[in-house]
Amino acid sequence: MGQNNETSLTFWNTLKSHCGNAYAGTLEIPKEDEAFGGKTLMMHVKSCSENEIKIPFYVGDDKSRTWILTMNDGIITLKHDHRHKDGTMETVNFYGGTSTNQGKSDIQFFPADVHTQKSIPDAATNVWWITIDDTTFTYNLRRLGTDRVFRVVMDLTKPIATPEAPWGWKD
Repeated sequence: MGQNNETSLTFWNTLKSHCGNAYAGTLEIPKEDEAFGGKTLMMHVKSCSENEIKIPFYVGDDKSRTWILTMNDGIITLKHDHRHKDGTMETVNFYGGTSTNQGKSDIQFFPADVHTQKSIPDAATNVWWITIDDTTFTYNLRRLGTDRVFRVVMDLTKPIATPEAPWGWKD
């Protein structure tokens, strides 16, 4: 590969260093979100392999969401796995995007891919990004051309008790 993928590898390895740990966080934007506002937010860096990191994201008692990051030739992809309580897949699933470049060691961007555009037409202009540093992990969404913006901030300085497995999780 002609490009230097050191920045995406640094990001990847920083995230991987949290494998097995769970963290609590807060909804920063929008504070009054109907689905997330006022609820306990947790992430669990539950599964890490050379090319895949799975991070269940809990919203109160809702254990339906897992962020799946994959690394392929120095480029990272973010997908969202959504499950019903019985573990079956939700109809709209595995949406997300692939970074268009190596990103930076502390931030990676994921513009909506074709699958996302087809399964969620309104999300065609979505851009997700994740930041990570010594103290904080953030998950962010911006729907370009709209006022839709979303930001969750996780405190990496205080690991919490490991939560139950998310819905449909198979080890």
